[in-house]
Amino acid sequence: MAQPTNTFDTYDSVGIREDLSNVIYNVSPEETPLLSSIAKVKASSTLHEWQTDTLRDSAVNAHIEGDDTVAEARTATTRLQNSTQIFKNAVVTSGTDDVVDNAGRGKEMSYQIVKVGQEQKLDMEAALMANQARVAGNSTTARKMAGLGAFVKTNVTNVGTGGANPAGDGSNARTDGTATVFSQADFDSAMQGIWAEGGKPDCVILSAFQMDKALGFVGNNNQRSTGASGKVENLLNVYVTPWGSVEFIPARENRSRDVWIVEKDKLALAQLRPMKSQALAKTGDNEKRQVVGECTLVVRNEKALGLVADCTVS
Repeated sequence: MAQPTNTFDTYDSVGIREDLSNVIYNVSPEETPLLSSIAKVKASSTLHEWQTDTLRDSAVNAHIEGDDTVAEARTATTRLQNSTQIFKNAVVTSGTDDVVDNAGRGKEMSYQIVKVGQEQKLDMEAALMANQARVAGNSTTARKMAGLGAFVKTNVTNVGTGGANPAGDGSNARTDGTATVFSQADFDSAMQGIWAEGGKPDCVILSAFQMDKALGFVGNNNQRSTGASGKVENLLNVYVTPWGSVEFIPARENRSRDVWIVEKDKLALAQLRPMKSQALAKTGDNEKRQVVGECTLVVRNEKALGLVADCTVS
């Protein structure tokens, strides 16, 4: 079939209104499982400090009747610290942009500030799990918080050739070693070590690649089985061991080579300045705002945490 002669169609028309959806679709990941799950506490200085302590090992405790009591030697607490890190992003929009009709949002500034806040949380999440030492900073160097990689040293398994654990006080990062495959044996060993130290881990933070390895753990009865609902299941929601039960949580901002075993109560985010949107000085026909926050990681006792280190990532 063909059009009748002189048919006026949309290819000839001038002035057809654009068909632009009034919704903006964004599929970028914004979840921050570790940042969102740990306590938020107040910091009052750029150097946040806290103390840890341990009990002595058990011993034979028997005494002669009527004997004098003699004090035993006691150990002091351990004082730890971490520097606050400033997270900051800015948005500038023109005066004209402030009055035009934007599809999918009202004011461009408001839309961008929300977006920046989500991005900044991702930066914080990555910093918490980073293999990064504390940086005190100065007038020309930015302060940096020490991440988990600079604190966890006691319950670390699968350390590869050339690898070394940090001092555990945030002053240095761990040294990565030759990578080997993430295994159930290494994971169970780390869990046992945490239990022996008195920890009670409740979650595991790991990459999607390592999560796929965990799905192959022996005893995971949901391995591609058909559940009561008739759905095919391939899940590892909770892993139960003699040393405790933990939830596996995939995290996009974690280094894929690190599998963290965490007791959430033993971590906190100390906030010197909670994230806030602030107007900046006007310097022309525009509007400027910044989103700024200042915080640091608190590892209340690293013996309640664990790491399966140096895992292959492909």
